[in-house]
Amino acid sequence: MAQRTVLVVLFDGVQSLDVTGPAEVFTGAETIAPGAYRIVTASWDGAAVRTSSGLALTPDGSLTDAPRPHTLIIPGGRGTRRPDPRLIGWVRERGPRAERLVSVCTGAILLAEAGLLDGRRATTHWAYCDTLARDHPAVEVDADPVYVRDGNVSTSAGVTAGIDLALALVEEDLGREVALTVARHLVVFLRRPGNQAQFSAQLAAQTARREPLRDVQQWITEHPAADLTVETLAARARLSPRHFARAFRAETGTTPGRYVDRVRLEHARRLLEDTADGVEQISRASGYGTPEAMRRAFLKALGTGPAEYRRRFRPAGAH
Repeated sequence: MAQRTVLVVLFDGVQSLDVTGPAEVFTGAETIAPGAYRIVTASWDGAAVRTSSGLALTPDGSLTDAPRPHTLIIPGGRGTRRPDPRLIGWVRERGPRAERLVSVCTGAILLAEAGLLDGRRATTHWAYCDTLARDHPAVEVDADPVYVRDGNVSTSAGVTAGIDLALALVEEDLGREVALTVARHLVVFLRRPGNQAQFSAQLAAQTARREPLRDVQQWITEHPAADLTVETLAARARLSPRHFARAFRAETGTTPGRYVDRVRLEHARRLLEDTADGVEQISRASGYGTPEAMRRAFLKALGTGPAEYRRRFRPAGAH
């Protein structure tokens, strides 16, 4: 097995978790499969950098002397807002030489500045997707997924998504068991599918200020198959249906019906990805009632039916 050099680029204002998250994944894999990876960090001139949280990181050396990487990782952070032109030039020249080019969070902005995302589909932290799309119209920005893989170029969303992407790369290189062992040691999920939304239904909506409405939000999440009509939910909150609907939208930014739709879709997707349950069973457990109702919901929200969704996004080898 040929050793893969993983080179992580450092710069002032880098987000420390964008660096250490993927590094811990590849280091964990190296511990399990000695000789699989060589992890190297480098800054422009080899000097220590200060992260966005104030931590100092000392690189292994300078970028000009860095070995040719198999996997080149460009992290994000505040330092991507006004990047060093020399760094952009280095990425523009050296990036295409790597067998895999990876960005974490706003590291996608550096790849875009270097012209390496033109004509490609990419993502970044949700707060910067509009900026990336506006400043780089040649990039097809997808704000929804945790990570996007387009050929040998992979981009990921905010912070912990870099761990998800690194685990996916380890699984690709060394197999599911190694990736699973690393995930267990880090106490994270083995694999959030790249297409999974950056926000869960709960995060996409605001958390209600009033306790009865917060309790209803939580109850919806825990009981997707229950009767979740406005009348039933209003009764749980001890409000009239009209008052409940108005208050729910004012405090969460969405209607009760849309919130329920998000929760049910998210629950069904998780079951399709993680279990061998049949579509009929999943449709009932997720509150759709029938496979046809679930199919219509999937087509409307995702543009694909449940069976095709499972085929695309269920982890390889799952039973």
